[in-house]
Amino acid sequence: MMNRIITDITEYIFVEDKPVKADIIFLPGGSFPIIPEKAASLYHEGYASKLLPAGGTGIKTAHFAGVKDKADIYNKEYSTDCEFYVDVLIKNGVRDKDILKEDKSQHTRDNAFLSRIKTDEAGLDIKKAMIVCKSFHARRCLMLYQLAFPDTEIHVIPVDCYGITKDNWYTFDYGIDRILGELVRCGNQFADDIKGYLKAYSDSSK
Repeated sequence: MMNRIITDITEYIFVEDKPVKADIIFLPGGSFPIIPEKAASLYHEGYASKLLPAGGTGIKTAHFAGVKDKADIYNKEYSTDCEFYVDVLIKNGVRDKDILKEDKSQHTRDNAFLSRIKTDEAGLDIKKAMIVCKSFHARRCLMLYQLAFPDTEIHVIPVDCYGITKDNWYTFDYGIDRILGELVRCGNQFADDIKGYLKAYSDSSK
């Protein structure tokens, strides 16, 4: 029975799609350079011509969390997640004019909805998008960005961080805590959205 539970949780949380030709690549905030490095690689491979890194300061700390890897390469004094991601993108050959920037958000929901404001301000009609994010963050990112971009086809390109993968998360305490924490947030953070959707559907059916 436990194997079935682990499998079901893994399949739900660890969303993974293949790269597709898209209008834009979204990057929810973070402090691992491997995420914008992956996005830059997709950009150079011709999958998308625009990128939108999002993220201000942490909601709990009110400052940038600090570079988690390759601090010898990405060694500026960053004030926001967005500023850090932009530096990584540019150092990996992405042109500044191809980067939209959102630097006010403090959590994933804001990453998504403030990114929507940015694309609307830029006059972009996003029909297809990719999200590059932490692999254990994939389901929640997909849910929130899909709420912000309900008419967009969204594909998730996950990157493993903190040593957590879909194959090992249940083998150590930190992995278990992070994944089950995501499972909880994927429930309680969306209760009002689901209720609102059901109400709207019910009203439209009358």
